[in-house]
Amino acid sequence: MTDKIAVLRGRDMKLLSKVFLSALLLAHAAGVFAQDPAAGFPSRPIRIMGQGQGSTADYLSRFLAQRLQERWGQAVVVDSRAGAGGTIPTDVVAKSPPDGHNLVMGHAGPFVSALTLYSKDLQYDPVKDFEPISMVATGVVVLVVHPSVPVSNAKEFIAYAKQKGTLTYSSAGNGTISHLAAELLKSVTGVPLQHIPYKSAGNALTALLAGEVQVSFLSALTAHGQLKAGKVKALAVSSATRFAGAPEIPSAVEAGIPGMEAKLWFGLFAPAKTPRSVVIKLNREIGDILRRPETREQLLAQGAEPTPSSPEELGEWVKTEIDKWTPLIRKAGITAD
Repeated sequence: MTDKIAVLRGRDMKLLSKVFLSALLLAHAAGVFAQDPAAGFPSRPIRIMGQGQGSTADYLSRFLAQRLQERWGQAVVVDSRAGAGGTIPTDVVAKSPPDGHNLVMGHAGPFVSALTLYSKDLQYDPVKDFEPISMVATGVVVLVVHPSVPVSNAKEFIAYAKQKGTLTYSSAGNGTISHLAAELLKSVTGVPLQHIPYKSAGNALTALLAGEVQVSFLSALTAHGQLKAGKVKALAVSSATRFAGAPEIPSAVEAGIPGMEAKLWFGLFAPAKTPRSVVIKLNREIGDILRRPETREQLLAQGAEPTPSSPEELGEWVKTEIDKWTPLIRKAGITAD
């Protein structure tokens, strides 16, 4: 009898040991879960700040929002606000809680030009106040003209513009890449063009279609539908080679203006001090979406090329762009007004 009791006690002790060990493991797992912000991310709806209805930033924000929502089963909403070269929504995100639930689709306007244009009033630092997540897409700026402009290529346009001396062009706002590309063209060709800034790329396109201006510099994505419909004429893209998303349009080199090279880019950013694990989780999810063949096909058809990157690569890109464009902005005397 004593032997049986001892055996039972031994079994009980082993069982208790297993239970105790399991409890320790569960407690450890719970501790790790509690310590890693990415483990429960996202815990509430995510907001992506875009920049103006009809803009490339707005389109890409909505494209990503839909796919992230499908993956996570958590709402991902897009809040697009036009004006001030994209600095308004960017400032909102800079001041948001650093937990990954508030993101901004950044581009040259609020992350590059704003440093010079709004040097006295800018309430955020494009480098210090954000955590880069991933480049989303790159593209080109397209030199487009109203059908009433009697030219068929860039060389004819430059000659015509110099002869007229009164042509106006629309942009998505002061300091946006559409504005910078135009100033670059003026710098390398001497063509006289008068700038008419609008609140967004969509507004700039509408102005061109309405004949309020004769010329515009738009992303291939923004101009895509109107180019296909023949409502505007494309003369060149702002790259040394043809763009895969619009292969029918001559490159700047082919068009005879090799100095007009301006890369359109869009990247996703979170507020500074967002946990590294959350940044990495977002980077992996977005990278997986952007590397899918169907994503490339869909975005290229709209004039944007998916370009996933590491957070570090996006951060370095912003610094490179600041170094590239700041001298031109100052030389051209571009201001926020």
